[in-house]
Amino acid sequence: MKDLIIGFVGVGRMGANMARRLADLGYRIGAVYDPNSAVAGSLAVELNSQAAATLAEVTSVCDVIFTVVTDDAAMNGILSGEDSLLKGATGRVFIHCATVSPGAHENAERLAAEAGASTLAASMASSITQARQGTLYLMVGGDTAVFERMRPLLEDLSVSLRHVGPVGHAARIKALVNMVMNINTAGLAEGLGLGAAMGIDLHLLKEVFAQTGANSRVLETDGDDMISREHDCYFSAAHAAKDSGIANALAAEAGVRVPLSHATENQYRRMTELGLGELDKSGVAELTFPGRTLFPQP
Repeated sequence: MKDLIIGFVGVGRMGANMARRLADLGYRIGAVYDPNSAVAGSLAVELNSQAAATLAEVTSVCDVIFTVVTDDAAMNGILSGEDSLLKGATGRVFIHCATVSPGAHENAERLAAEAGASTLAASMASSITQARQGTLYLMVGGDTAVFERMRPLLEDLSVSLRHVGPVGHAARIKALVNMVMNINTAGLAEGLGLGAAMGIDLHLLKEVFAQTGANSRVLETDGDDMISREHDCYFSAAHAAKDSGIANALAAEAGVRVPLSHATENQYRRMTELGLGELDKSGVAELTFPGRTLFPQP
Protein backbone atom coordinates (compact mmCIF):
# COMPACT_ATOMS: atom_id res chain seq x y z
CA MET A 1 0.00 0.00 0.00
CA LYS A 2 2.85 2.39 0.67
CA ASP A 3 3.50 2.76 -3.05
CA LEU A 4 0.21 4.65 -3.24
CA ILE A 5 0.40 8.44 -3.27
CA ILE A 6 -2.00 9.91 -0.73
CA GLY A 7 -3.76 13.27 -0.84
CA PHE A 8 -5.71 15.18 1.79
CA VAL A 9 -8.45 17.74 1.27
CA GLY A 10 -9.30 19.54 4.49
CA VAL A 11 -6.29 19.68 6.80
CA GLY A 12 -7.75 21.09 9.97
CA ARG A 13 -7.40 19.32 13.30
CA MET A 14 -8.34 15.84 12.06
CA GLY A 15 -7.10 15.85 8.47
CA ALA A 16 -3.67 17.22 9.33
CA ASN A 17 -3.07 14.65 12.03
CA MET A 18 -4.20 11.79 9.82
CA ALA A 19 -1.73 13.00 7.19
CA ARG A 20 1.05 13.20 9.80
CA ARG A 21 0.29 9.67 10.93
CA LEU A 22 0.54 8.23 7.43
CA ALA A 23 3.71 10.21 6.70
CA ASP A 24 5.26 8.78 9.87
CA LEU A 25 4.55 5.30 8.53
CA GLY A 26 6.31 5.99 5.25
CA TYR A 27 3.41 6.89 2.99
CA ARG A 28 4.06 9.62 0.47
CA ILE A 29 1.66 12.52 0.98
CA GLY A 30 1.53 13.84 -2.57
CA ALA A 31 -0.63 16.93 -2.03
CA VAL A 32 -2.71 18.71 0.57
CA TYR A 33 -5.46 21.26 0.03
CA ASP A 34 -7.41 23.49 2.37
CA PRO A 35 -9.45 26.67 1.89
CA ASN A 36 -7.01 28.17 4.38
CA SER A 37 -3.95 28.20 2.12
CA ALA A 38 -1.63 29.14 4.98
CA VAL A 39 -2.60 26.01 6.90
CA ALA A 40 -2.12 23.83 3.83
CA GLY A 41 1.22 25.49 3.04
CA SER A 42 2.57 24.94 6.53
CA LEU A 43 1.58 21.27 6.55
CA ALA A 44 3.00 20.75 3.07
CA VAL A 45 6.38 22.03 4.23
CA GLU A 46 6.23 19.82 7.33
CA LEU A 47 5.43 16.69 5.30
CA ASN A 48 7.60 17.49 2.27
CA SER A 49 4.42 17.56 0.24
CA GLN A 50 2.75 19.89 -2.22
CA ALA A 51 0.23 22.55 -1.25
CA ALA A 52 -2.21 22.25 -4.13
CA ALA A 53 -3.64 25.43 -5.58
CA THR A 54 -6.77 23.64 -6.82
CA LEU A 55 -8.72 20.53 -5.96
CA ALA A 56 -8.06 19.04 -9.39
CA GLU A 57 -4.35 19.34 -8.70
CA VAL A 58 -4.72 16.96 -5.74
CA THR A 59 -6.43 14.38 -7.92
CA SER A 60 -3.83 14.72 -10.66
CA VAL A 61 -0.92 13.68 -8.39
CA CYS A 62 -2.58 11.27 -5.92
CA ASP A 63 -4.00 7.76 -6.06
CA VAL A 64 -6.10 7.93 -2.89
CA ILE A 65 -7.65 11.16 -1.62
CA PHE A 66 -8.96 11.57 1.92
CA THR A 67 -11.45 14.37 2.44
CA VAL A 68 -12.25 15.84 5.86
CA VAL A 69 -14.64 18.73 5.27
CA THR A 70 -17.15 20.54 7.45
CA ASP A 71 -20.66 19.93 6.13
CA ASP A 72 -22.86 18.94 3.19
CA ALA A 73 -22.22 22.20 1.34
CA ALA A 74 -18.45 21.70 1.58
CA MET A 75 -18.74 18.08 0.43
CA ASN A 76 -20.84 19.04 -2.56
CA GLY A 77 -18.48 21.93 -3.30
CA ILE A 78 -15.32 19.85 -3.61
CA LEU A 79 -17.06 17.58 -6.13
CA SER A 80 -18.50 20.27 -8.40
CA GLY A 81 -17.07 22.75 -10.86
CA GLU A 82 -14.40 22.58 -13.54
CA ASP A 83 -11.54 22.21 -11.04
CA SER A 84 -13.23 19.78 -8.67
CA LEU A 85 -11.70 16.62 -7.27
CA LEU A 86 -13.50 14.67 -9.99
CA LYS A 87 -11.54 16.20 -12.84
CA GLY A 88 -9.31 13.43 -14.17
CA ALA A 89 -10.47 11.11 -11.40
CA THR A 90 -10.54 7.83 -13.33
CA GLY A 91 -9.08 5.05 -11.18
CA ARG A 92 -8.82 7.18 -8.05
CA VAL A 93 -10.23 6.22 -4.65
CA PHE A 94 -11.91 8.87 -2.51
CA ILE A 95 -12.24 8.23 1.22
CA HIS A 96 -14.66 10.76 2.70
CA CYS A 97 -14.27 11.11 6.46
CA ALA A 98 -16.54 14.06 7.26
CA THR A 99 -19.70 13.77 9.32
CA VAL A 100 -22.25 14.78 6.73
CA SER A 101 -25.70 13.54 5.78
CA PRO A 102 -26.20 10.10 4.20
CA GLY A 103 -27.49 11.88 1.11
CA ALA A 104 -24.24 13.82 0.72
CA HIS A 105 -22.21 10.60 0.93
CA GLU A 106 -24.48 8.83 -1.53
CA ASN A 107 -24.30 11.74 -3.95
CA ALA A 108 -20.51 11.76 -3.65
CA GLU A 109 -20.38 8.06 -4.48
CA ARG A 110 -22.64 8.50 -7.51
CA LEU A 111 -20.63 11.43 -8.90
CA ALA A 112 -17.34 9.60 -8.39
CA ALA A 113 -18.65 6.49 -10.16
CA GLU A 114 -19.69 8.64 -13.11
CA ALA A 115 -16.10 9.95 -13.20
CA GLY A 116 -14.64 6.41 -13.09
CA ALA A 117 -13.56 6.60 -9.45
CA SER A 118 -14.39 4.66 -6.28
CA THR A 119 -15.64 5.94 -2.95
CA LEU A 120 -15.63 4.91 0.68
CA ALA A 121 -17.25 6.72 3.58
CA ALA A 122 -14.96 6.37 6.60
CA SER A 123 -16.83 7.81 9.56
CA MET A 124 -14.61 8.49 12.56
CA ALA A 125 -15.77 7.96 16.14
CA SER A 126 -12.61 9.38 17.68
CA SER A 127 -10.81 12.68 18.00
CA ILE A 128 -7.56 14.56 17.36
CA THR A 129 -5.27 12.52 19.60
CA GLN A 130 -6.46 9.26 18.03
CA ALA A 131 -5.98 10.68 14.52
CA ARG A 132 -2.35 11.49 15.34
CA GLN A 133 -1.68 8.13 16.97
CA GLY A 134 -3.45 6.05 14.33
CA THR A 135 -5.98 4.71 16.84
CA LEU A 136 -9.20 5.91 15.23
CA TYR A 137 -12.38 3.84 15.35
CA LEU A 138 -13.58 3.76 11.75
CA MET A 139 -17.02 2.78 10.48
CA VAL A 140 -16.56 2.32 6.76
CA GLY A 141 -19.27 2.20 4.14
CA GLY A 142 -18.94 1.37 0.47
CA ASP A 143 -18.30 -1.43 -1.98
CA THR A 144 -16.81 -4.48 -0.24
CA ALA A 145 -14.10 -4.99 -2.85
CA VAL A 146 -12.95 -1.37 -2.55
CA PHE A 147 -12.98 -1.66 1.24
CA GLU A 148 -10.83 -4.79 1.16
CA ARG A 149 -8.39 -3.12 -1.23
CA MET A 150 -8.06 -0.13 1.08
CA ARG A 151 -8.10 -2.12 4.31
CA PRO A 152 -4.30 -2.04 4.93
CA LEU A 153 -4.27 1.75 4.53
CA LEU A 154 -7.27 2.20 6.81
CA GLU A 155 -5.79 -0.15 9.39
CA ASP A 156 -2.75 2.12 9.58
CA LEU A 157 -5.09 4.88 10.78
CA SER A 158 -7.24 2.86 13.14
CA VAL A 159 -7.24 0.65 16.18
CA SER A 160 -10.57 -0.82 15.11
CA LEU A 161 -12.15 -1.00 11.69
CA ARG A 162 -15.68 -2.05 10.76
CA HIS A 163 -17.30 -2.34 7.35
CA VAL A 164 -20.94 -1.41 7.92
CA GLY A 165 -22.47 -1.71 4.45
CA PRO A 166 -23.26 0.99 1.88
CA VAL A 167 -21.80 4.50 2.18
CA GLY A 168 -25.07 5.85 3.52
CA HIS A 169 -25.04 3.38 6.41
CA ALA A 170 -21.71 4.74 7.65
CA ALA A 171 -23.22 8.22 7.79
CA ARG A 172 -26.39 7.00 9.50
CA ILE A 173 -24.51 5.07 12.16
CA LYS A 174 -22.15 7.99 12.79
CA ALA A 175 -25.15 10.29 13.19
CA LEU A 176 -26.56 7.96 15.84
CA VAL A 177 -23.21 7.72 17.63
CA ASN A 178 -22.95 11.50 17.83
CA MET A 179 -26.61 11.92 18.75
CA VAL A 180 -26.21 9.70 21.82
CA MET A 181 -22.80 11.19 22.69
CA ASN A 182 -24.16 14.72 22.53
CA ILE A 183 -27.19 13.83 24.66
CA ASN A 184 -24.89 12.23 27.24
CA THR A 185 -22.63 15.29 27.25
CA ALA A 186 -25.48 17.72 27.75
CA GLY A 187 -26.97 15.49 30.46
CA LEU A 188 -23.66 15.28 32.31
CA ALA A 189 -23.35 19.08 32.20
CA GLU A 190 -26.81 19.41 33.74
CA GLY A 191 -26.08 16.86 36.47
CA LEU A 192 -22.77 18.42 37.44
CA GLY A 193 -24.19 21.92 37.14
CA LEU A 194 -27.07 21.09 39.46
CA GLY A 195 -24.66 19.45 41.86
CA ALA A 196 -22.56 22.61 41.90
CA ALA A 197 -25.64 24.74 42.57
CA MET A 198 -26.48 22.55 45.58
CA GLY A 199 -22.97 22.82 47.00
CA ILE A 200 -21.98 19.20 46.41
CA ASP A 201 -18.27 18.42 45.95
CA LEU A 202 -18.08 17.79 42.20
CA HIS A 203 -15.14 15.41 42.36
CA LEU A 204 -17.07 13.32 44.88
CA LEU A 205 -20.13 13.49 42.64
CA LYS A 206 -18.08 12.41 39.64
CA GLU A 207 -16.74 9.41 41.60
CA VAL A 208 -20.29 8.40 42.55
CA PHE A 209 -21.46 8.78 38.94
CA ALA A 210 -18.62 6.48 37.83
CA GLN A 211 -19.83 3.67 40.11
CA THR A 212 -23.53 3.91 39.26
CA GLY A 213 -25.95 4.04 36.36
CA ALA A 214 -24.83 7.63 35.73
CA ASN A 215 -21.51 6.35 34.39
CA SER A 216 -20.63 6.97 30.74
CA ARG A 217 -17.70 7.36 28.38
CA VAL A 218 -18.45 11.09 28.38
CA LEU A 219 -17.97 11.21 32.16
CA GLU A 220 -14.43 9.93 31.61
CA THR A 221 -13.56 12.27 28.75
CA ASP A 222 -15.43 15.45 29.68
CA GLY A 223 -16.23 15.42 33.39
CA ASP A 224 -13.01 16.98 34.66
CA ASP A 225 -13.00 19.50 31.82
CA MET A 226 -16.50 20.64 32.76
CA ILE A 227 -15.48 21.08 36.40
CA SER A 228 -12.23 22.95 35.64
CA ARG A 229 -13.62 24.88 32.63
CA GLU A 230 -10.92 23.46 30.35
CA HIS A 231 -12.68 23.51 26.99
CA ASP A 232 -9.78 23.18 24.54
CA CYS A 233 -11.40 22.01 21.35
CA TYR A 234 -11.32 18.36 20.35
CA PHE A 235 -14.89 18.26 19.07
CA SER A 236 -16.48 21.66 18.79
CA ALA A 237 -19.88 22.74 20.04
CA ALA A 238 -20.63 23.98 16.51
CA HIS A 239 -19.99 20.50 15.13
CA ALA A 240 -22.10 18.98 17.90
CA ALA A 241 -24.99 21.22 16.86
CA LYS A 242 -24.55 20.26 13.20
CA ASP A 243 -24.34 16.54 13.96
CA SER A 244 -27.36 16.55 16.26
CA GLY A 245 -29.19 18.32 13.46
CA ILE A 246 -28.27 15.54 11.02
CA ALA A 247 -29.62 12.92 13.43
CA ASN A 248 -32.79 14.90 14.03
CA ALA A 249 -33.40 15.21 10.30
CA LEU A 250 -33.00 11.45 9.94
CA ALA A 251 -35.46 10.94 12.81
CA ALA A 252 -37.98 13.18 11.08
CA GLU A 253 -37.62 11.15 7.88
CA ALA A 254 -38.16 7.93 9.84
CA GLY A 255 -41.12 9.33 11.79
CA VAL A 256 -39.39 8.79 15.14
CA ARG A 257 -39.70 11.32 17.97
CA VAL A 258 -36.36 12.28 19.56
CA PRO A 259 -37.13 15.06 22.07
CA LEU A 260 -33.87 14.63 23.98
CA SER A 261 -31.86 15.02 20.81
CA HIS A 262 -33.78 18.14 19.83
CA ALA A 263 -33.17 19.64 23.28
CA THR A 264 -29.48 18.82 22.95
CA GLU A 265 -29.25 20.42 19.53
CA ASN A 266 -30.85 23.54 20.97
CA GLN A 267 -28.24 23.67 23.73
CA TYR A 268 -25.37 23.52 21.26
CA ARG A 269 -26.99 26.04 18.94
CA ARG A 270 -27.36 28.32 21.95
CA MET A 271 -23.62 28.03 22.46
CA THR A 272 -22.96 29.17 18.91
CA GLU A 273 -25.35 32.09 19.37
CA LEU A 274 -23.34 33.12 22.43
CA GLY A 275 -20.05 32.96 20.51
CA LEU A 276 -19.00 29.71 22.20
CA GLY A 277 -19.25 27.46 19.15
CA GLU A 278 -15.52 26.83 18.91
CA LEU A 279 -15.27 25.58 22.47
CA ASP A 280 -15.13 21.83 22.93
CA LYS A 281 -18.51 20.14 23.38
CA SER A 282 -17.70 19.99 27.11
CA GLY A 283 -18.30 23.74 27.04
CA VAL A 284 -22.04 23.03 27.22
CA ALA A 285 -21.36 23.16 30.96
CA GLU A 286 -21.09 26.93 30.54
CA LEU A 287 -24.87 26.91 30.07
CA THR A 288 -25.63 24.95 33.24
CA PHE A 289 -23.08 25.75 35.96
CA PRO A 290 -23.83 28.58 38.39
CA GLY A 291 -21.50 31.55 38.01
CA ARG A 292 -20.84 30.89 34.33
CA THR A 293 -22.06 32.22 31.00
CA LEU A 294 -25.82 32.05 31.48
CA PHE A 295 -25.77 32.18 35.28
CA PRO A 296 -23.20 34.80 36.28
CA GLN A 297 -22.65 35.65 39.90
CA PRO A 298 -24.62 38.73 41.03
